[in-house]
Amino acid sequence: MEIAGIDIFGGDYTPDPTNLHNIVELLLTAHIYNQSETLTEDDLPAEIRKHYWDSAGKTVKRPISVRVQDVTSLYGSNNAKQEIKALPFIDFDEFGAEIRFTIPALAKDWFVKQEDAMDQIRMNPVLASFYEESGIGVSYKEATAQVQPKERDREYLNSLVAEIAASDDDVDLLTLVHLIAPEDVRQPMDEMVLTPDQEAKIERIMQAIKHRDYLRDIGLREIGKMLFIGLPGTGKTSAARALSEKLSVPLVEVRLSMITSQYLGETSKNVDKVFELAKKLSPCILFIDEFDFIAKTRMSDEHATLKRAVNTLLKAIDEISLIDDGVLMICATNHPNLLDRAAWRRFDEIVDFPLPNTEMRKKIIDIVLSRVEGDFDTQEIAGMTEEFTGSDLRMVIREAVLRSLTENRTAITQPDLISAVDDFSDRVRLMMMEYTTA
Repeated sequence: MEIAGIDIFGGDYTPDPTNLHNIVELLLTAHIYNQSETLTEDDLPAEIRKHYWDSAGKTVKRPISVRVQDVTSLYGSNNAKQEIKALPFIDFDEFGAEIRFTIPALAKDWFVKQEDAMDQIRMNPVLASFYEESGIGVSYKEATAQVQPKERDREYLNSLVAEIAASDDDVDLLTLVHLIAPEDVRQPMDEMVLTPDQEAKIERIMQAIKHRDYLRDIGLREIGKMLFIGLPGTGKTSAARALSEKLSVPLVEVRLSMITSQYLGETSKNVDKVFELAKKLSPCILFIDEFDFIAKTRMSDEHATLKRAVNTLLKAIDEISLIDDGVLMICATNHPNLLDRAAWRRFDEIVDFPLPNTEMRKKIIDIVLSRVEGDFDTQEIAGMTEEFTGSDLRMVIREAVLRSLTENRTAITQPDLISAVDDFSDRVRLMMMEYTTA
């Protein structure tokens, strides 16, 4: 390959073109970002942003310096020094192990001529902001739509948590909740099998979030409190997490029984602190599981401290707002029949998670088996698994896969799945019996 008559692949070493391309993209991204006063960390590709993330400042500080270890960490290249020597417009500082451009204009011309460069530029808002002016058919606005916002990153959430922990004397609060970053969610919304009613109600809440300012202006604030009801394993927690991924906001997950049992003398205080934590992490989703714990406490002769905690919780639910605080609150229960009117009336959306029908079961099985090799009929399996939850179906498939592995097979068969269903059926009946008699 030549640049202006220069053979950049000369000598005994033949560099990997992909590694060269990655190195120059990183250097160009750093160079343009460092010189810009308008580009932000959200304009950086996620892998670069995450690598250079400054937790204390909750940003990517300028200037970005590119060193050999950065190239190795980002791209797994172990020959960065040799590859750099193949490009005449790059200089390597042996003392600081820093990589710099000698002729930035030459690098910019070289990069845009490489195979797949246009695809990379369209996925990199920093580069798109520069090359857009060159008239090569790229758009900065379109590139920004392809990049995940920083709020999806685990690094961003960790920064917020560190800031809260440093300013709060009661750091034990963080042990009472489970914080999930959007990028941590394993089952996104497009892999959820939902009923039309579930889809409609989730879409409605997403539109409310999109039009928060309008709803605030017209004084409609009692929106954004959802109650998920259904048997264990029907997807309540998965749906809350999928919403976190869809909305690119963190999930604050808490179980009521854990809050009220950890520090009996401070339960009301802990309830308040959980809601305050959600407001500090705003925008976010506050997911409260085991919501029926309220009913069990209110109907029993439990310690008065627990009863006060329940009242504190109900008051906190009343006072938190999606419109004003940016907190979408989702509560979940396996026992909706235990909730009284005082609990029900606090929710503007009730989302039922029924047992999946045959069509839904087939879709769930198809999704779970999408990366599994084998010869099987998912329609037949769906017909055999009436009263199975989505979680049950995943366990059946897990059993079938493990069964095949014990026979040194990575492909599963229909008999594997049928045997797994048969083995699991007794367990499902016992589970359902326990639930209906609870």
